[in-house]
Amino acid sequence: MLADILVGPILRRLTSQQLVLWWLSPFECSGEIRCYLNDKKNAIFIAALNSTNLTTFRVGEKAVVHLLDVSINFPVETYIEYDLLLTNPLEVKDNTRGLVDHVPHLIFGDCNRPSFIIQETITNLLHGSCRNPHHASQDSLIAGDRLVEKNLTDVEKRPALLMMSGDQIYADHVAGVTLYAIHQVITLLGLNDESFTDSNLAQQGITCGNELYQSRDQYFQRELLLPKSTSTATWFRSTFLKSTKQQNIFTSTYAHNHVMTFAENMAMYFLVWSQTLWQHVELEGFNVPGKYQAIHQQELAAIKNFVSGLHKVQRLLAHIPTYMIFDDHDVTDDWNLTAAWEQAAYQDPLAKRIIGNSLFAYWLCQGWGNDPKQFEGDFWREADLYQQQFETVQPASPQQENGLKGKFLEGSNQQDKFIDYLLKFSHWQYTLDSQPKLVVLDSRTRRWRSEHALDEPSGLMDWEALCELQQELIGHESILLVSPAPIFGVKIIEAIQRIATIAGQPLAVDAENWMAHPGAASTLLNIFKHPKTPQHFVILSGDVHYSFVYDVELRFRHHSPHIWQITSSGIKNQFPQPLITIFDRMNSWFYGPYSPLNLFTKRRSMRIKGRKLMLSTDAQGERPAGTQAKAEKLKLGHQRLQPKSGLGYLELNDDGSPHLIADLHCDGSRTVFIESNEELVP
Repeated sequence: MLADILVGPILRRLTSQQLVLWWLSPFECSGEIRCYLNDKKNAIFIAALNSTNLTTFRVGEKAVVHLLDVSINFPVETYIEYDLLLTNPLEVKDNTRGLVDHVPHLIFGDCNRPSFIIQETITNLLHGSCRNPHHASQDSLIAGDRLVEKNLTDVEKRPALLMMSGDQIYADHVAGVTLYAIHQVITLLGLNDESFTDSNLAQQGITCGNELYQSRDQYFQRELLLPKSTSTATWFRSTFLKSTKQQNIFTSTYAHNHVMTFAENMAMYFLVWSQTLWQHVELEGFNVPGKYQAIHQQELAAIKNFVSGLHKVQRLLAHIPTYMIFDDHDVTDDWNLTAAWEQAAYQDPLAKRIIGNSLFAYWLCQGWGNDPKQFEGDFWREADLYQQQFETVQPASPQQENGLKGKFLEGSNQQDKFIDYLLKFSHWQYTLDSQPKLVVLDSRTRRWRSEHALDEPSGLMDWEALCELQQELIGHESILLVSPAPIFGVKIIEAIQRIATIAGQPLAVDAENWMAHPGAASTLLNIFKHPKTPQHFVILSGDVHYSFVYDVELRFRHHSPHIWQITSSGIKNQFPQPLITIFDRMNSWFYGPYSPLNLFTKRRSMRIKGRKLMLSTDAQGERPAGTQAKAEKLKLGHQRLQPKSGLGYLELNDDGSPHLIADLHCDGSRTVFIESNEELVP
């Protein structure tokens, strides 16, 4: 029997005037939301769930996404508990139950309900990216759960929000055991099927999602099913050899289990945010090709460890307002990296469908809750047309099953129509009117394509989008700017990416950084130089699988704005060692303060200093062997790049400048980024 709440609730947008909750249930819920001042028994707010505040989207026979958007008028900096009293319409008797009955592990200690504190002035926050379920590292969201538990009622120390800056799922890098679990969840919840009428799959006899899931060569061999394009591989090949070759459109090295259907994407979201559905699936019992047996065993162990901590992740997401934005792996590796990639991907029906399915799932599971008002009107009408085609498809009896395939095939065009709408949609970015103002960038769908060659990296935002960004910044003294990719990155790595681009292989090294495109780089740097833009910029980024902090100022200016590039990545991922240590040292050697190479960078008008690292442990964390003290601080020499998985933690001063910058680790330790007088990367 399925639980009444399968995933969530996840606390999304939260202000003194608005409360947004997201969750998944096997049915359309009714009931009410109640809020309580502190932990008192009498509610200060009660609202029935109805069509004015609750929107549902059915994605399967037993899977309904709920978004509750409630208008409130609550005091700020006050501990408030909340509860959802839900009624199962499929049961005859009165069965209204609260969250503690539905999800007991959602509650901290002796509390009666989950809670929140509205903090319109942001004094501290959590942030991070890159959460790969089967990576061998620990899930650092658990460190965030520990911090919230420790400061549950403390209005000054409890984090104001969690910013997830990309790669919340890895649609292009899926463990075999995860894909196997995904297919079981699709069957368990009866997730919507789809057809492939004009694609490579149809030519191979796979006409719908259910047939794809039954394919014999299903696991670790999906790259054989993914679309290819015939194009010039490199500038050298097209100019001198006059030849073309079949290339993979989806370039991820790990595409062996790439998710393809809308149902697979949705099931993956459900599995990375909740432990509940894992209790209904088997982890073994599928065919693993011999050469992948060792990898499978490693992934299996990592997934078991990942699942064991999901109850804490679910608890964290219920207690802290969580904002999200996509990066490449939420859809696919190299998503819109070059104009040539876009041309190949969107001209192929299957590739376009795969991209669209991931973006569809992103909207439902991530984008929708960031700012629900952005998706009203035309957007919702287009989405609802997709949903309507399944309203009469749900089987009333086993005898009707045979008629379903024709029904969803008949309505499949609506999925393509909505995907067309999604791919043209240009309002994924959003803001939060906090202090400092939070501005979250879409650096994926509004690209500035190269003027020189189709296979050169596109700018991360086009001129129009950058102009809109500048308007958002004017009039504010301080800004929290969320850019999934670092604006000021590690120069030696960007140089390697540039060399690969010149060699015609930008996709091989993910050559996407803000400085890769001259137009985008120049426009962005001019925004920082503009006299009316804020004096304090804190840039939060991820993407790169290591962490670092740069202090940035303009050269030759007496009143330069202060810019802090704070990169925390990954939540559950790491850059390979010892490679990251080598890059760290090379960056200091080649781009030190007196290097002539600095004159050739686009950032030569900037003075950029890299912060040193200090590993700090306390009484709650694991201390080095032989250490008897309750606290230990270990300076990590000249190291600037932090390779260990962690969750970013930031404390701000009253003027919006950073007071403390750190990464939190699951063992209770933290890496603190301390200021240095040594200039690193002009």
